[in-house]
Amino acid sequence: MTTVIANSLAIPRLKTLREHPDALAAIACGVLLFCGWLSLYWDWLGLGLLLLCAAYVIGGYESAREGLTTLWKERELDVDLLMIVAALGAAGLGLWRREYYLIVDGAVLILIFAISGALEGYAMQRTERDIRSLMSLSADTARVLLHGQEQMTPVAKLEVGDRILVKPGELIPTDGIIVEGYTTLNEAAITGESLPVEKTVGDEVFAGTLNGYGALQLRVHQPPESSLIQRVIQLVKQAQTEAPPSQLFIERFERGYARVIVVCGMLLAILPPLIWGWNWETTIYRALIFLVVASPCALMAAIMPTLLSGIANGARQGILFKSGAQLEMMGRVKAIAFDKTGTLTTGKLQVVKVIPADGVTESEVLQVAAALEAYSEHPIGEAIVEAMKRGNDTQKIENVRSHPGLGISGEVDNQEVLVGKATFVCEQSSVANKRLGKSSQQLEAQGKTVVWVARENQVLGIVAVADTVRSQAFQIVSHLKHLGVQQVVMLTGDNERTARNIAQDIGIDRVYAGLLPEDKVNAIRDLQKQYQTVAMVGDGINDAPALAQASVGIAMGAAGSDVALETADIVLMADRLDKLVAAIRLGRRSQSIVKQNIVFALSFIVLLLIANFAGNITLPLGVIGHEGSTVIVILSGLRLLRN
Repeated sequence: MTTVIANSLAIPRLKTLREHPDALAAIACGVLLFCGWLSLYWDWLGLGLLLLCAAYVIGGYESAREGLTTLWKERELDVDLLMIVAALGAAGLGLWRREYYLIVDGAVLILIFAISGALEGYAMQRTERDIRSLMSLSADTARVLLHGQEQMTPVAKLEVGDRILVKPGELIPTDGIIVEGYTTLNEAAITGESLPVEKTVGDEVFAGTLNGYGALQLRVHQPPESSLIQRVIQLVKQAQTEAPPSQLFIERFERGYARVIVVCGMLLAILPPLIWGWNWETTIYRALIFLVVASPCALMAAIMPTLLSGIANGARQGILFKSGAQLEMMGRVKAIAFDKTGTLTTGKLQVVKVIPADGVTESEVLQVAAALEAYSEHPIGEAIVEAMKRGNDTQKIENVRSHPGLGISGEVDNQEVLVGKATFVCEQSSVANKRLGKSSQQLEAQGKTVVWVARENQVLGIVAVADTVRSQAFQIVSHLKHLGVQQVVMLTGDNERTARNIAQDIGIDRVYAGLLPEDKVNAIRDLQKQYQTVAMVGDGINDAPALAQASVGIAMGAAGSDVALETADIVLMADRLDKLVAAIRLGRRSQSIVKQNIVFALSFIVLLLIANFAGNITLPLGVIGHEGSTVIVILSGLRLLRN
């Protein structure tokens, strides 16, 4: 916290003052105020009043302009106008009583208000740095290959079908498909993951990612303005401009509150002298202090800086919040529903068990099966071949024949081989294997797909294939329960037996199986009746209706998915479940900080009001207390910028 405050309170260097006109105005106001005070001290009345007048104009111009604009266009009073009225009131009172220190008090009010505005603006810029860093990752030019020659072309002028060259260490200029080359990419700008990702021919790459050691040739497959990083930037910008319900409530409250403050200030300035015979000058002075200390600046700053900091923090980690409202909502989630395939599981079939017959090794079973499956396009065959890649090379085969719905057959080293369902393989094998049959039934009862392998009418063994549970799933479910999520459920279109086996492995107690997309929507509605705030985590495509129905729709591992970016409220750009835990923690932290800020702001207003009515506070002290509390609240919100 100390580091954040120190960094945020640092006055911009002189060479950057042109980028901070509010800071320049505050400095000029301070210099003029000091010179004006010295002139009055030396009894140079005319010069002193002139310098103080200049301090009023330069320091208060922006606040006066904004306040009058709000009053004229929206017929509403705001805090800026209240501050200007208080300062002018102090100046008028000082001229009337010829107590020129009151004019200095008013100038001090203007100065502190100007400094506060400059510091607030500077602090708020911290929440935009991550977005600017994303924008800086968008390359301006690309190497287009024309007739074998390189030509530097502005990215905005690239067209679909263009071929571009990306050299090692360069940024990918636009989304494209690799047509030549192999490399690793740093996709931290998109997914928040710093570990490099291998890419080869046929893979899609995204603009703003950093090429590793290999040169690439890309084919542009969509307009540059539709690139993923540009869509992410626009969505985060939109999130920064959309006020959540809590902020809208505070803004509505401010409009009514400002009217009440003005009316109360007028009554405080008029009634005490008429009813109790108070001194007019003292009463008006106290009324002016009341206008300052009762203004809800700190309360207005209690929410949005915090949520904007959370949005920027999330963007840096590859967690895309579409609005501050969704960040707020994540802090209130009481139940989470997960899609199974591709969310709790990897979404890709893998060999999970190989059981050989007597006298046969696991490697031999895989080797024979992979020899045939290398020529199959079935996902089960791909899983077997992928498993074999981790071992020995597959053998040469011939006379391969596919048997739809049953399996595949062929010759391996002039020996007939069968791979497929038990009914297909065992019927043509001379020897039945009861031990393998029992193991097959057990594996199938666990929701796994079993493939039988036979050679020369002799069963070699069985291979179990399944969509494996993510290694993080159990730990993540445990973390969610530890965070106070009351119910974690699974929604799946798969059969109940498979779903319950997976749910039991990762600690999920409640399962909805055999669901169609509309059934998932109904399940979310049932959960909302019981838990109110329900999050749905899915792949952003076939779960789109449920994502839209949920209080918070979360698309996971959806880099590049248009449906995910459009449907979900939150997009976890990396294909990692722990990002969900990070998102919930970010939501909880934002809620905690907002509550702290609101309590602090209201408490400080009450303390300042008590000090004013007790008669122990001056106008400059009231301003320092008021503006200081506002800056503290903003800096408190900026804590969310830290991971």
